[in-house]
Amino acid sequence: MINSIRKLRWSHVGYFVLSVASLVGVFMLMGLVAKKDQGQYCTSLRVVVQGRETFIDQQDVSSMIEENFGQVIGQPLHELPAQQIESELKQSPYVAKADVFMDMDGVLQVTIQQREVIVRIINQQGDEFYVDGEGKKIPVTLKYVPHVMVANGFIAEGYQTPLEPVETELVKDLVKIVKWTADDELWKNQIVQLYVNQDRDIEIVPRVGQQQLILGSADSLAHKLERLEKFYTHILPRVGTEAYSSVNVKYGGQIVCERKGDWFIDSLQMVINKK
Repeated sequence: MINSIRKLRWSHVGYFVLSVASLVGVFMLMGLVAKKDQGQYCTSLRVVVQGRETFIDQQDVSSMIEENFGQVIGQPLHELPAQQIESELKQSPYVAKADVFMDMDGVLQVTIQQREVIVRIINQQGDEFYVDGEGKKIPVTLKYVPHVMVANGFIAEGYQTPLEPVETELVKDLVKIVKWTADDELWKNQIVQLYVNQDRDIEIVPRVGQQQLILGSADSLAHKLERLEKFYTHILPRVGTEAYSSVNVKYGGQIVCERKGDWFIDSLQMVINKK
């Protein structure tokens, strides 16, 4: 018996005892935390609204929670349905993400990430809606008007329900153009508005000059914008900003201009193609 005891590796025994003690400690701590949560009440509500838009604010979020779940301050923490509150907040078309949890001090922490819209669509019936970067429709609100590109004209697509996806190729093209030009220094400053004419061609309304800048669709958009840029850098300085009433780049490899009712391919086209 004594020999068996002597053969024991006391380091292993020590590790075993420590492991058992640690497990017991963890279970005891969990029990204390659970007991504390059972007896703790919500002391306050802290709301953080993130994002560059201000469709909703802290008061809006607090009101949404109170309307659906009552006054949370004073309620037992274990009775507050954090996940249900998250789900309810995500029902708002202006909310992209919601995170709700209770901290150890009894504070209900709510973090909201707002959706970011990129274009405002005004269709031919005068109905308006926003489109976000995911191609989802966001309702217009009188509370807040974001500074985004406006597209109007002969646009048939309307708005039915929040967060429904864009359906027509025309509006998808408008979104594509806005996304494409958002990070381009020239076009970000030069494009004031997008307009869809009777032929369903997309036009750029420029900040400088009175010309109609006709893109057609968003197909081969990079090449079309490249030709328009060459028009601004090579043609416009020679003829002046009022020389043409329209500039059309919808046709492949061409810059077609209209001046005083006459259509022609500008004589500088051959020069531009060589540069």
